[in-house]
Amino acid sequence: MSAALQMTAFGLALLSTLFLLLATCTDCWMVNADDSLEVSRATIFKVSHKCRGLWRECVTNMQDGVRTCDQYDSILADHPVKIVVTRTLLITADLLAGLALATLLLGLDCIKFLKEEPHVKLKMCYGAGVILSIGSILGLVGSVWYAVDVYVERAMLVSHNIFLGVHYDFGWSCWLGMAGSTGCFGASVLLTCCLHACAGQSALSHPIPP
Repeated sequence: MSAALQMTAFGLALLSTLFLLLATCTDCWMVNADDSLEVSRATIFKVSHKCRGLWRECVTNMQDGVRTCDQYDSILADHPVKIVVTRTLLITADLLAGLALATLLLGLDCIKFLKEEPHVKLKMCYGAGVILSIGSILGLVGSVWYAVDVYVERAMLVSHNIFLGVHYDFGWSCWLGMAGSTGCFGASVLLTCCLHACAGQSALSHPIPP
């Protein structure tokens, strides 16, 4: 039971970490669909589709499918607060998730490392769970921070009756960040609460002889 729980947590943590890495590296945190229209024979076309990420902005021409990307200024340059905060939190979450994965891998029962020290391996699993929980909170805060900022920006335009042919939405990279953070949190629960309960039941079932 304990080994199956560890493998489930490891699989979930691995998938969630990949989601976090993809969210950090991809370029579609905010979708800015340019609704400038061309009218020809009563047919309306969208001209372009923009995706803004943490590192660059990409524009796709809806007519010919050509995609061009522009890198943001140097990382030391002044950037909007939402980009700086989200970058910092997501990169930290990625590093913590990676560290937790390495720790968890060594703590798995199926790995021969410290095979004679089951209590040490169990503590490594607990430690991986704690690290994952911290990383998941940071990733979730960063993703939600960005999403809320996009919503507020859109609400400000609507409240002032300003519409410049631009519609703002959360991009799939933002959703990936939220999904990866939630998955890491789920894995941390498995490695702390569930694994602790499982280990306690195992100790009761197999008491140490006097």
